[in-house]
Amino acid sequence: MTERKVRVRFAPSPTGPLHIGGVRTALYNYLFARQQGGEVILRIEDTDSQRFVPGAEAYIVEALGWLGIRFDEGVHTGGQYGPYRQSERKEIYKQYVTQLLDAGLAYIAFDTPAELEEKRKETANFQYDASTRMQMRNSLALPEAETRALLDSGAQYVVRIKIEPDEAVTVHDLIRGEVVINSSILDDKVLYKSADGLPTYHLANIVDDHLMEVTHVIRGEEWLPSAPLHVLLYRYLGWADTMPAFAHLPLLLKPEGNGKLSKRDGDRLGFPVFPLEWKDPKSGEISSGYRESGYLPEAVVNFLALLGWNPGNDQEIMSMDELVAHFSLERCSKSGAKFDYEKGKWFNHQYIQQKGNAEIAALFMPELEKHGVQAEPAYVELVVGMMKERVSFVKDLWAQASFFFVAPESYDEKTVKKRWKSDSAVQLAELLDVLHPVEPFTLEHTEEVSMAWIQEKGYHLGNIMNAFRLALVGEGKGPHMFDIVAALGRDETIRRTQRAIEVLK
Repeated sequence: MTERKVRVRFAPSPTGPLHIGGVRTALYNYLFARQQGGEVILRIEDTDSQRFVPGAEAYIVEALGWLGIRFDEGVHTGGQYGPYRQSERKEIYKQYVTQLLDAGLAYIAFDTPAELEEKRKETANFQYDASTRMQMRNSLALPEAETRALLDSGAQYVVRIKIEPDEAVTVHDLIRGEVVINSSILDDKVLYKSADGLPTYHLANIVDDHLMEVTHVIRGEEWLPSAPLHVLLYRYLGWADTMPAFAHLPLLLKPEGNGKLSKRDGDRLGFPVFPLEWKDPKSGEISSGYRESGYLPEAVVNFLALLGWNPGNDQEIMSMDELVAHFSLERCSKSGAKFDYEKGKWFNHQYIQQKGNAEIAALFMPELEKHGVQAEPAYVELVVGMMKERVSFVKDLWAQASFFFVAPESYDEKTVKKRWKSDSAVQLAELLDVLHPVEPFTLEHTEEVSMAWIQEKGYHLGNIMNAFRLALVGEGKGPHMFDIVAALGRDETIRRTQRAIEVLK
């Protein structure tokens, strides 16, 4: 038997914005496939028509594109195994529903939601299975003529898998090893609903994975309880020999306390749990996204990759290509990963430092325009080069570096009280006389002339520089003083200093 080419799929449901846990699942599928020289499919599992949310599919596609997770085939890409939306594959699924019914491996059930609810009230921990199915309204318990009459009358029904009790069902998991489940704990899950002519997730994803020749199913831990049912479906449909390998990823856990990471945790602690900003089409509520919060896509990818997987060394900063080179499912953790959102900020800071000044300057331009500032790109690059090491987000450059673009209109009271001495006005006036004729007005020349003057006069270096900084910046912050002087230039340096002398004398 020839070895099959690795094919994986990411198959989200369009029921709202893509959670960051789903993003990590997509990323791990992508890394594994690329590492193995395989292919990645984007499939939309929209069989739950009641939970469909307009705009969710487009959001998913845009979010994954922003992060650089590229698909070889799927929705918005195409491919020979389409269509890639399950709602467009109704006729394909019907033949497999019929196959299971004809083989006696599934049956038709007419129980209404009200009848099922009543049964749950009567019986604690009620489960629709081999021990209870003959008490219910289904084709196994009803006479054949009654079943036929119900179908002919157009009664709504579901198709349930018929699971035999007390069988050992083995799931081979690439992360968790061999998991053995007794079939008696499984219920006869619904596979198909006549109400909308659509299969449930359980049947649809098995049929699609088989027909799309998926070799590995890499998905979240929350789907592990479904794995034995899926193993049985592969067996019932005669596809046991082509069953994909399973890998169930660990959960992303709350930053503090126990349990799965939720949107409430993000709202409470002030970090996004969605890749892009999302506006709920019903409520109008807006949820923050990593992109709009100022995260770089490379930083988000790097951060997420290390939540539940490690490369086997101490390396933390890795490009997508490096992640692909190192990735293996064997190094994925079995236990959940705490979502350390502060570490996410650290990654963003690191990636800002790695990027060229021109690229960061281009990202900073919209923030400047928001504050009514028009500046030459070369000047913005100069400022970015001095200030980017101080920020974790590009947008924070304004708070740190606005004085390069806008002269201070007031002076920080605490800094004035501490740094502006009784002789500061006189000394800065002298300093202006010294600086005015300096040619060229560069960092080196202005610093050299100023230091020589301070030494000659016997002035206190700290007092002069602190007062000078206050005059140019408006408070006691910023990079090296003569970096500021050189960037502002002669005229602006003199103008700001003269104003400070007038206001603060």
